Amino acid sequence: MRMFRFVAFATLAVSATAFGQTELKLGHVGEPGSLIGASADEFAKRANTKLVGKIKVVVFGSSQLGGDKEMLQKLKLGTIDMVEPSTVMSSESDIFGVFEMPYLVKDRKHMQRIEKELFWSKFEPEVEKKGLKVLAVWENGYRHITNNKRPINKPADLNGIKLRVPEGKWRVKMFQAYGANPSPMKYSEVFTALQTGVMDGQENPFAQIASAKFYEVQKYLSLTGHVYTPSYLVVSGKKWATFPADARKILEDTAKETQAFVYEKAVRDDDELLAKMKAAGIQVNSADKDAFIAASKGIYDEFAKEVPIAREVIERAIALGK
Repeated sequence: MRMFRFVAFATLAVSATAFGQTELKLGHVGEPGSLIGASADEFAKRANTKLVGKIKVVVFGSSQLGGDKEMLQKLKLGTIDMVEPSTVMSSESDIFGVFEMPYLVKDRKHMQRIEKELFWSKFEPEVEKKGLKVLAVWENGYRHITNNKRPINKPADLNGIKLRVPEGKWRVKMFQAYGANPSPMKYSEVFTALQTGVMDGQENPFAQIASAKFYEVQKYLSLTGHVYTPSYLVVSGKKWATFPADARKILEDTAKETQAFVYEKAVRDDDELLAKMKAAGIQVNSADKDAFIAASKGIYDEFAKEVPIAREVIERAIALGK
């Protein structure tokens, strides 16, 4: 099925070029059924309806164009056009580590207030300095822990557990503080690592856990909700400047309007995917979030010391949740 999709995309690329239509490659690491994948597909569908004959957005999911870091590098080099990354953005700009701070974002309404008041003035200009431009803030979701050793109720339960984390240094630091043995790894490699025991566990939103079928090779799902991770639609600033002004406006407006679809799907997924995984046999427990919050102070302090504007941004973000 995936090969069929790839061939179809290749055919589209040829026909689009033949008719003088600009094709934009949009890459992401999500599997079919993931929230990241659904977000990209919905954006492409809406944008292509408005840009018929001018530009066609073609989506390449399942890490077809590489892992998140690799795709961001290709974006800068101009070999792909759009990417939907998540945690890895903190490797591009330190301020994005704010979204790796545990239990910072209370709910999606809180996230929207953070976006409106802080994101476009404090975060987005920092990635523009790196040659990138964010068109919209979408969602990857609230993250939870799966593993094959034991239910995770408190941070101490993570002692010694080999835990896959995404490529962002603050997630590594956070789980080190909790007592785990975290290792960054490409998302596309995680299933095999869990299946073979190279990793004991991983942490991801329901949509990523379910779409990659991690529940087939994991015994326990612990509802920690330790981090809310946005995803972002990112383009190369240099290439963006070459697009016609009317096309830029359509793409940017469509990216932002897609957020409502993303949040609505995320809410549905929270209930439906948890039920699906329970039915598949994974053991589910609710973690002691207060214990995790108490163990998180050190990571906030370290982040605030290392990133100059972090304390100001974090304090305002927390205030927006009250």
